[in-house]
Amino acid sequence: MTTKIQIAVEDEGAGQRLDHYLAARPELVAESLSRTRIKSLIESGSVWLDEAPALAPKTKLRAGQIVEVDVPEPAPAEPKAENIPLDVRFEDEFLVVLNKPAGLVVHPGAGHETGTLVNALIGHCGESLSGIGGVKRPGIVHRLDKDTSGLLVVAKTDAAHQGLSRLFADHGRSLPLTREYLAICWGAPDRPSGTIDAPLGRHAIQREKMAVVGQARGREAITHWRVLEKFGADRDGRPVASLIACELETGRTHQIRVHLASIGHPLLGDEVYGAGFKTKANLLSFRAQQALVALGRQALHARALGFEHPVTREELMFESEPPEDFQNLLEALRAG
Repeated sequence: MTTKIQIAVEDEGAGQRLDHYLAARPELVAESLSRTRIKSLIESGSVWLDEAPALAPKTKLRAGQIVEVDVPEPAPAEPKAENIPLDVRFEDEFLVVLNKPAGLVVHPGAGHETGTLVNALIGHCGESLSGIGGVKRPGIVHRLDKDTSGLLVVAKTDAAHQGLSRLFADHGRSLPLTREYLAICWGAPDRPSGTIDAPLGRHAIQREKMAVVGQARGREAITHWRVLEKFGADRDGRPVASLIACELETGRTHQIRVHLASIGHPLLGDEVYGAGFKTKANLLSFRAQQALVALGRQALHARALGFEHPVTREELMFESEPPEDFQNLLEALRAG
């Protein structure tokens, strides 16, 4: 649940930065929102100016503008340690690389105050977990969606957190970073490989979704893809589905899901960005239809993660085979 707070900018608010203005408003002070929290709400698309998402915390206001803030229901102040099994692929005193199962939320939030990866990490690492990310997401430098499986790195010390944060902010352009995903999509691109360079931002109407938007509203998002396999054929001889490898040059929320949907190839099982393709399931074999129902999520897996260790400078590379539900769908598609 969220609380909507609407504010009309008065004359004395004109020319002020959005985040500074909101931090001083009594309506938000009453909600115990710090300037840092307000900045986070702006950057996550929870603050709107004149019915459009606010572009940045430093946006200058004009008198008469209407600001709307979606204030999420507060979660417990500090996540608690929980005994949740982790598939650890590498660990030293500075960081841990793990294979996240589908269905596990990375950090606490509305509706997911417990049972998250952060709760598991606190239980696993104890006091050694980096605190730079704040009490809600200690050690977290990048995320995977709840229903996306695969490799994730978490910082155990502040030094590692700072180094990994720089690495992920650089997007592998001047620092070594590899992030490759496997995606099972509807249809298949008409080329063997390509790049999607399309800025992403909050959807103008469905604000829980992301969308391809103009540069003025969105953040840079670049996905490189290549087709690995094609499955089946429709009446016109076109593939019904395909297995695609995606390499991220940037890491935006829902990036692969939105980008592939934007070129007409949403992920199988994606209820958010592929809802209009549900009838395509009728083109699958009965076995593949059953496997898709059993999957019950978007067909996306973070297969490879490689980076330079932020402290030891060792070159690290990890690979993870897709989980059983993903593999079952692949095998059913291959069987025709």
